[in-house]
Amino acid sequence: MARKDGKPGRIKQIRETYTQTAKSDPKIGLILAGVFFGLWIVVSLIGFLLTQSPVFGPLFGFMIALLSTVIVFGKRAERAAYAQIDGQPGAAAAVLKSLKAPWSVTPAVAATRNQDFVHRVVGRSGVILVSEGPSNRVRQMLTNEKKRTQRFVPDVQITELQSGNDEGQIPIRKLNRAITKQKKILKPPQVNEIRKRLEALANQPVSAPKGPMPKSVRAARIQRN
Repeated sequence: MARKDGKPGRIKQIRETYTQTAKSDPKIGLILAGVFFGLWIVVSLIGFLLTQSPVFGPLFGFMIALLSTVIVFGKRAERAAYAQIDGQPGAAAAVLKSLKAPWSVTPAVAATRNQDFVHRVVGRSGVILVSEGPSNRVRQMLTNEKKRTQRFVPDVQITELQSGNDEGQIPIRKLNRAITKQKKILKPPQVNEIRKRLEALANQPVSAPKGPMPKSVRAARIQRN
Protein backbone atom coordinates (compact mmCIF):
# COMPACT_ATOMS: atom_id res chain seq x y z
CA MET A 1 0.00 0.00 0.00
CA ALA A 2 1.37 3.41 -0.99
CA ARG A 3 1.90 6.12 1.58
CA LYS A 4 0.31 9.56 1.42
CA ASP A 5 3.57 11.05 0.13
CA GLY A 6 3.40 8.75 -2.90
CA LYS A 7 6.25 6.50 -1.80
CA PRO A 8 5.68 2.73 -1.64
CA GLY A 9 4.69 1.25 1.70
CA ARG A 10 7.06 -0.78 3.85
CA ILE A 11 5.68 -4.16 2.76
CA LYS A 12 5.97 -3.22 -0.91
CA GLN A 13 9.53 -1.98 -0.36
CA ILE A 14 10.51 -5.27 1.26
CA ARG A 15 8.85 -7.27 -1.51
CA GLU A 16 10.61 -5.27 -4.23
CA THR A 17 13.94 -5.56 -2.43
CA TYR A 18 13.49 -9.32 -2.10
CA THR A 19 12.64 -9.67 -5.79
CA GLN A 20 15.71 -7.71 -6.87
CA THR A 21 17.95 -9.62 -4.46
CA ALA A 22 16.70 -13.00 -5.64
CA LYS A 23 17.82 -12.20 -9.20
CA SER A 24 21.48 -12.44 -8.20
CA ASP A 25 21.02 -14.46 -5.00
CA PRO A 26 18.52 -17.21 -5.89
CA LYS A 27 19.07 -19.07 -2.61
CA ILE A 28 18.03 -16.08 -0.51
CA GLY A 29 14.68 -17.64 0.41
CA LEU A 30 16.22 -20.86 1.71
CA ILE A 31 18.91 -18.95 3.57
CA LEU A 32 16.45 -16.65 5.31
CA ALA A 33 14.17 -19.57 6.20
CA GLY A 34 17.12 -21.48 7.62
CA VAL A 35 18.26 -18.53 9.71
CA PHE A 36 14.77 -17.83 11.03
CA PHE A 37 13.61 -21.33 11.92
CA GLY A 38 17.06 -22.51 13.00
CA LEU A 39 17.48 -19.68 15.47
CA TRP A 40 13.87 -19.87 16.63
CA ILE A 41 14.21 -23.54 17.53
CA VAL A 42 17.63 -23.24 19.17
CA VAL A 43 16.84 -20.12 21.21
CA SER A 44 13.42 -21.50 22.20
CA LEU A 45 15.01 -24.68 23.54
CA ILE A 46 17.67 -22.75 25.44
CA GLY A 47 15.06 -20.40 26.87
CA PHE A 48 12.88 -23.29 27.97
CA LEU A 49 15.80 -25.09 29.64
CA LEU A 50 16.83 -21.96 31.51
CA THR A 51 13.38 -20.73 32.56
CA GLN A 52 11.17 -23.84 32.33
CA SER A 53 8.59 -21.52 30.78
CA PRO A 54 6.71 -22.81 27.72
CA VAL A 55 5.96 -19.20 26.67
CA PHE A 56 9.12 -17.19 27.32
CA GLY A 57 11.47 -19.41 25.30
CA PRO A 58 9.47 -19.49 22.04
CA LEU A 59 8.56 -15.79 22.33
CA PHE A 60 12.14 -14.70 22.97
CA GLY A 61 13.37 -17.08 20.27
CA PHE A 62 10.89 -15.63 17.77
CA MET A 63 12.12 -12.07 18.38
CA ILE A 64 15.80 -13.06 18.11
CA ALA A 65 15.13 -15.09 14.96
CA LEU A 66 13.15 -12.28 13.32
CA LEU A 67 15.77 -9.64 14.11
CA SER A 68 18.60 -11.86 12.86
CA THR A 69 16.72 -12.66 9.66
CA VAL A 70 16.16 -8.97 8.94
CA ILE A 71 19.86 -8.25 9.47
CA VAL A 72 20.93 -11.11 7.18
CA PHE A 73 18.39 -10.01 4.57
CA GLY A 74 19.65 -6.43 4.66
CA LYS A 75 23.29 -7.43 4.23
CA ARG A 76 22.58 -9.86 1.38
CA ALA A 77 20.31 -7.32 -0.33
CA GLU A 78 23.06 -4.71 -0.16
CA ARG A 79 25.62 -7.19 -1.48
CA ALA A 80 23.28 -8.12 -4.34
CA ALA A 81 22.73 -4.45 -5.17
CA TYR A 82 26.48 -3.90 -5.49
CA ALA A 83 26.83 -7.02 -7.64
CA GLN A 84 24.08 -5.87 -10.01
CA ILE A 85 25.68 -2.51 -10.78
CA ASP A 86 29.35 -3.49 -10.54
CA GLY A 87 31.04 -2.85 -13.88
CA GLN A 88 28.31 -0.58 -15.23
CA PRO A 89 29.30 2.97 -16.25
CA GLY A 90 28.44 5.29 -13.38
CA ALA A 91 28.37 2.55 -10.74
CA ALA A 92 30.72 4.48 -8.45
CA ALA A 93 28.50 7.55 -8.68
CA ALA A 94 25.47 5.47 -7.72
CA VAL A 95 27.30 4.20 -4.65
CA LEU A 96 28.65 7.62 -3.66
CA LYS A 97 25.18 9.13 -3.81
CA SER A 98 24.20 6.97 -0.85
CA LEU A 99 26.63 8.90 1.36
CA LYS A 100 24.80 10.92 3.97
CA ALA A 101 25.38 14.52 5.03
CA PRO A 102 27.74 16.25 5.54
CA TRP A 103 29.17 14.55 2.46
CA SER A 104 28.36 16.24 -0.83
CA VAL A 105 28.74 14.36 -4.12
CA THR A 106 29.05 15.82 -7.61
CA PRO A 107 29.08 12.99 -10.18
CA ALA A 108 30.98 13.03 -13.47
CA VAL A 109 33.00 16.22 -13.03
CA ALA A 110 35.20 14.67 -15.71
CA ALA A 111 34.30 12.03 -18.28
CA THR A 112 35.54 10.46 -21.50
CA ARG A 113 33.99 8.73 -24.48
CA ASN A 114 35.26 5.46 -23.01
CA GLN A 115 32.86 6.09 -20.10
CA ASP A 116 35.62 6.69 -17.58
CA PHE A 117 34.59 9.16 -14.90
CA VAL A 118 35.89 11.29 -12.08
CA HIS A 119 33.41 12.15 -9.33
CA ARG A 120 33.94 14.78 -6.64
CA VAL A 121 33.13 14.30 -2.97
CA VAL A 122 33.36 17.16 -0.48
CA GLY A 123 33.29 16.70 3.28
CA ARG A 124 35.26 17.21 6.46
CA SER A 125 38.15 15.29 4.89
CA GLY A 126 38.48 17.94 2.21
CA VAL A 127 37.95 17.21 -1.48
CA ILE A 128 38.06 13.59 -2.61
CA LEU A 129 38.24 12.80 -6.31
CA VAL A 130 37.01 9.31 -7.16
CA SER A 131 37.67 7.77 -10.54
CA GLU A 132 36.06 4.78 -12.21
CA GLY A 133 37.63 3.05 -15.13
CA PRO A 134 40.84 1.13 -15.87
CA SER A 135 43.76 2.41 -13.82
CA ASN A 136 45.95 3.17 -16.85
CA ARG A 137 43.24 5.45 -18.27
CA VAL A 138 41.98 7.29 -15.20
CA ARG A 139 45.33 8.17 -13.63
CA GLN A 140 45.86 11.18 -15.86
CA MET A 141 42.18 12.14 -15.53
CA LEU A 142 42.59 12.37 -11.76
CA THR A 143 45.74 14.45 -12.12
CA ASN A 144 44.05 16.88 -14.50
CA GLU A 145 40.95 17.23 -12.34
CA LYS A 146 43.07 17.78 -9.25
CA LYS A 147 44.87 20.66 -10.96
CA ARG A 148 41.55 22.12 -12.11
CA THR A 149 40.08 21.87 -8.61
CA GLN A 150 43.15 23.40 -6.96
CA ARG A 151 42.55 26.62 -8.86
CA PHE A 152 39.38 27.14 -6.81
CA VAL A 153 40.48 25.63 -3.48
CA PRO A 154 44.29 25.96 -3.44
CA ASP A 155 44.64 25.48 0.32
CA VAL A 156 42.39 22.44 0.65
CA GLN A 157 43.59 18.85 0.79
CA ILE A 158 42.61 16.90 -2.32
CA THR A 159 42.65 13.12 -2.12
CA GLU A 160 42.58 10.87 -5.18
CA LEU A 161 40.92 7.45 -5.05
CA GLN A 162 40.39 4.92 -7.82
CA SER A 163 37.31 2.72 -7.74
CA GLY A 164 37.24 -0.51 -9.68
CA ASN A 165 38.52 -4.06 -9.67
CA ASP A 166 42.06 -3.50 -10.96
CA GLU A 167 45.02 -3.97 -8.64
CA GLY A 168 45.23 -1.06 -6.21
CA GLN A 169 41.67 0.08 -6.88
CA ILE A 170 38.80 0.07 -4.39
CA PRO A 171 35.83 -2.24 -5.14
CA ILE A 172 32.55 -0.32 -5.13
CA ARG A 173 31.26 -2.31 -2.15
CA LYS A 174 34.12 -0.84 -0.10
CA LEU A 175 34.09 2.63 -1.65
CA ASN A 176 31.92 4.49 0.84
CA ARG A 177 33.81 3.00 3.76
CA ALA A 178 37.07 4.19 2.23
CA ILE A 179 35.57 7.69 1.95
CA THR A 180 34.23 7.89 5.50
CA LYS A 181 37.46 6.55 7.00
CA GLN A 182 39.45 9.50 5.65
CA LYS A 183 40.84 11.72 8.39
CA LYS A 184 38.55 14.64 9.28
CA ILE A 185 40.52 17.87 9.06
CA LEU A 186 37.85 20.52 8.42
CA LYS A 187 35.05 22.06 10.45
CA PRO A 188 31.48 22.26 9.05
CA PRO A 189 31.71 26.01 8.21
CA GLN A 190 34.90 25.32 6.24
CA VAL A 191 33.16 22.54 4.32
CA ASN A 192 30.32 24.89 3.39
CA GLU A 193 32.80 27.48 2.17
CA ILE A 194 34.56 24.92 -0.01
CA ARG A 195 31.25 23.84 -1.53
CA LYS A 196 30.43 27.43 -2.43
CA ARG A 197 33.81 27.98 -4.02
CA LEU A 198 33.51 24.80 -6.04
CA GLU A 199 30.12 25.83 -7.37
CA ALA A 200 32.09 27.90 -9.86
CA LEU A 201 33.15 24.63 -11.46
CA ALA A 202 29.51 23.96 -12.24
CA ASN A 203 29.73 26.80 -14.73
CA GLN A 204 32.35 24.77 -16.59
CA PRO A 205 30.27 21.67 -17.46
CA VAL A 206 31.90 18.51 -18.64
CA SER A 207 30.05 16.49 -21.27
CA ALA A 208 29.30 13.04 -19.94
CA PRO A 209 28.57 10.05 -22.17
CA LYS A 210 24.90 9.50 -22.88
CA GLY A 211 22.94 6.80 -21.10
CA PRO A 212 21.49 6.43 -17.59
CA MET A 213 23.68 5.78 -14.61
CA PRO A 214 22.74 2.98 -12.21
CA LYS A 215 20.37 3.88 -9.41
CA SER A 216 21.79 4.55 -5.98
CA VAL A 217 22.54 1.49 -3.89
CA ARG A 218 20.48 3.13 -1.15
CA ALA A 219 17.34 2.34 -3.16
CA ALA A 220 18.08 -1.36 -2.88
CA ARG A 221 18.45 -1.33 0.88
CA ILE A 222 15.68 -2.00 3.35
CA GLN A 223 14.59 1.30 4.86
CA ARG A 224 14.59 0.89 8.60
CA ASN A 225 13.09 4.25 9.49
